[in-house]
Formats: sequence, C-alpha cells, structure tokens
Amino acid sequence: MNLSESSDELQFRETVRQFLQQHLPAAIRDDVLAFKHLAKEQYVTWQRILAAQGWGAPGWPRDYGGPGWSAVQRSIFEDECYKAGAPRQMPFGLSMIGAVLMKFGTPAQRARFLPRIITMDDWWCQGYSEPGAGSDLASLKTNARRDGDDYVINGTKTWISNGIEGSCFALLVKTNPEAQPRYSGMSLFIAPKGPGFRVGRKLEKLGYKSIDSAELIFEDYRVPADHLIGEVEGRGFTQVAGGLELGRINVAARGVGIAEGALRLATSYSQLRKTFGKPICEHQAIQLKLADMATRARAARLLTLDAADAFDRGERCDLEAGMAKYFSSEAALENSIESMRIHGAYGYSKEYDIERLYRDAPLTCIGEGTNEMQRIVIARQWVKRNAIL
Repeated sequence: MNLSESSDELQFRETVRQFLQQHLPAAIRDDVLAFKHLAKEQYVTWQRILAAQGWGAPGWPRDYGGPGWSAVQRSIFEDECYKAGAPRQMPFGLSMIGAVLMKFGTPAQRARFLPRIITMDDWWCQGYSEPGAGSDLASLKTNARRDGDDYVINGTKTWISNGIEGSCFALLVKTNPEAQPRYSGMSLFIAPKGPGFRVGRKLEKLGYKSIDSAELIFEDYRVPADHLIGEVEGRGFTQVAGGLELGRINVAARGVGIAEGALRLATSYSQLRKTFGKPICEHQAIQLKLADMATRARAARLLTLDAADAFDRGERCDLEAGMAKYFSSEAALENSIESMRIHGAYGYSKEYDIERLYRDAPLTCIGEGTNEMQRIVIARQWVKRNAIL
C-alpha cells in the first residue's frame, strides 16, 4: 500500500496545475463557475486544447492515441481539474467508454469507433441508469431483441450525462430478461442517435450545471448486430463492472478536489475576515473546523491514492475503491458545508466559489453507486477477505 505520491506523481500534479492555470479558457471556466451549461462547442474546444497537450484521452494507452496515464495520474488530473473549474466528466467519460472498447470490443469495433471518440467526431456518453435501476443495474428494464441483422431496443434511460449533446452511447440493456442470475442476461451496445432514439427531457440539477443530464427514450430503435460490444450476448454487466472500480476512483478524486478546494477557500477567508479585533482563524471555534476539514481532506486523498495504486497493480480493488469513494464524497460534503459556514453570509452568495462546491458535493455521494451501496460492498468484501474458515 503506497500512501504517498512519488516524486514523478508530485511533478505531474504540478504540471497539470500549471497547465490549467495557463491554458484553461477563461470563458469556459467562467461558465463552469457561473453554473451555466456548456455548449458542445466549448467542450470540443477544451478537448482540443487537451489533445494538443497529448492529454486528449486520459487513461488510453499510447498505442490508441492516449497519454498512457496510470489510475493515480488520472485521479490527480481529475482532482486538479475540479479545483481549477475545468469541465467535469467529459474526458473521463470518454476514457471509460474507450477502455471498454479496448478491452472487450472486436478488432473491427476498435478500428471503427476508437478514432471517432478521440477526434470528437462522435460525442460519446454512457447509458446505464434507469428510473428503477441505478445502483442495482441488474434491475434495468430496457430490452433488446434480435431481428435479423439488427437488434430492436425499447425502454427508457435517465440521469444520462451529456444525453442532450451526445451523439453515441454505450447502452446497457437486457437481451435475455429471463436469465438467472439476472446480470447474465445483460448486453452492452454502441448506440448512435437515430430513428426510434430520442431525448425525453432535460433534468434540472442542484449542481453540476456545466454538463447536461437527460432522459432517453427508445421506441423500436434499431441498432446493427455488429454494434454489440464483443458481439456476444450476456457480457454487458461484466463489461460495465470492469469500469466501475475506475469510475469510483474518479469520483473519489472529485471528492478530494471538493474537500481540498473547500478547505483552501476556508483557510484563505479565515485569515482575511476579522471579528473582535483579530482574524477568525485565531478563534478556537474556527480552528476546530479547520482541523477537521484538513484531516478529512488528507485522509480522502490517501484513500484515493491507495485505491488508484491497487488498480494500477492490476489487483481487484472494489474494497479500496468503495472506501475511497465513500469517504472522499462524504468529506467533500462535510467540508463544503463547514467552509460555507466559515464564510458566513458570503458563503451563501454566488459571489464566492464555495457556493458551487456546496451544491456539487452531494452528487459525489450518489454517482457511481450510492454511499449506502458502497458501505454494503465494503462490508461484504471486508468479511470475504477476512474469513475465518
């Protein structure tokens, strides 16, 4: 277990930080901080800036046009992007879909779709969640039946990031609703928008305003059979689950970014704001808050680093990823609230950035599996690893 960043990783963090300071377009950052939805053109602009740096597909091997980053480096990048006000999710959504295709796609699928992902010719998204299937993906109802050279898909997806702007989706469906266990009847498709595939409605959110969320509706939507990833039915859950560990590490990194960002803002403000003749950081009540915030932020970073390091070693890390996601997201929520309270009335206004962190933090407790689900995963894996028989 490696509980510190290496000198190379520390240098990488500084490189990312300086890059964001110098190259993140002010218009994009201002839109993020002002809680506006970014247009597709702004995301493409940002993606091209990253691509020019060689960072266009985080986590992709160099053989496929990516920088070949480790999970530790990806978590550092996510953390720093969040604190800098860069658009969230877009680069990593692409990298996770790309990772599925690289690992499970046929050679023809990789050759056809991977270049279009990295060039942004297709705007890719993940289509997993449904009104009755979030953390419990095996309960999804969207189904696909074979009809000649096509599959016909019917159902509804919800809370799909980039659902409005997106043009092509990794779509998880049931190809055998009667299969037992339930997850064995699931398959994953490459699903471009077309006849029978429409956006139902945009879903308004408390936070994460810089990226849209939408409901997707499929009514006799046809997709060619060669769009089934791996071209074998029943492997969809395994294909998706392979990305959940990395996804939870990425969410944990966002939690670290919020927790550390809230701490940084509180630390700065508490030294400038004065009451009763001295900076409020000298009041014991504020010092206790800062101590708790600093401890939570540090612990969150170390747990996330531990999970990313285990992932890079090729180990099963659902326990470590669950711990990191659970603790870091709760740290983000608690630190954002405490920082807002330290800011007083200003923390409740849009004049200060802490208000954005306060609204963005709750989603980290929900996305990639709720924290209640993480605790169950953690407990099961802990007992399994420490079985007495």
